[in-house]
Amino acid sequence: MIELISQAVLGLLSIYVLFKFIQSIQLVPTQRAYVVERLGNYHKTLGPGFHALVPFFDKVQYKQDLREETIEVEPQECFTRDNVKVEVDGVIYLAVIDPVNASYGITNYRFAAVQLAQTTTRSIIGKMDLDDTFEDRAIINKEVVNVLSEMEKAWGIRVLRYEIKNIYTPKTIQNAMERQMTAERNRRATIAKSEGIMQSTINDAEGEKEEIINKSEGEMQRQINEAEGVAEEIESIAEATAVSIEEIAEALSHDKGKEAMQMRLAEQYISQLSKLASDKNDVIIPKDVTNYDAIMSGLSLDKISIVPVESDLKKGT
Repeated sequence: MIELISQAVLGLLSIYVLFKFIQSIQLVPTQRAYVVERLGNYHKTLGPGFHALVPFFDKVQYKQDLREETIEVEPQECFTRDNVKVEVDGVIYLAVIDPVNASYGITNYRFAAVQLAQTTTRSIIGKMDLDDTFEDRAIINKEVVNVLSEMEKAWGIRVLRYEIKNIYTPKTIQNAMERQMTAERNRRATIAKSEGIMQSTINDAEGEKEEIINKSEGEMQRQINEAEGVAEEIESIAEATAVSIEEIAEALSHDKGKEAMQMRLAEQYISQLSKLASDKNDVIIPKDVTNYDAIMSGLSLDKISIVPVESDLKKGT
């Protein structure tokens, strides 16, 4: 009986020793750190990989995750500088950078970080008005990160960022803010409408002014064009007259030129007499029909400038 008991105890001891040997083998994953104590004192920190410890002497006391982790900050009541109660919650993003200090520097760095973030948030919001808390969230986030960063070395952590999730206000404050926003939108709409009307009036006036200017410039250009056309016409007539006079002068300088010109003048004289009597029953004859040579001599080139045609005409029935 005693032998059976001793064999059972020996078997249990063997199993326990085997368990301890197996337990002394540690496989540390990536981005993990195991803190090992030997006989109750800190001995070393195990990094990723395979490790064999001394059974009964070494013990993995803490296992730290080195990855970035997210910690929720529960909603808390805060009072702004203008005595408005709000509830604020947020999120902390941090990571362990020193496994030893994270294990021995503080009992629970997560709980401590949340508490410090809440107290810092209450302190900052207490210095701000309600409207500023909505507009200056980045300032609040930055201040919380700065305060938590002061404890990085002691706690073995690094606070990467802090973000405010929500800022809750009482229902009465929300209604007042909605009325204020509605009034502000109406004010902006009224200003925008008046500015639109003013701009439309300015545009109409500018359009009318441009139209008047264009009409005046068009009228001025038309008058200029007409004047230039008249001037060109006069110039052309003058040039044509000068050319015809030169041709007449040249023709008169030749032999029989004067006789031809005198015959031409006689033809025109008779033609004019025919025109005067063409549309009437009147008969127009010269003063002295029998003296044809005198009439023709009056149409000579030497006297053509002083012979009045109407004085040589007589109307009769």
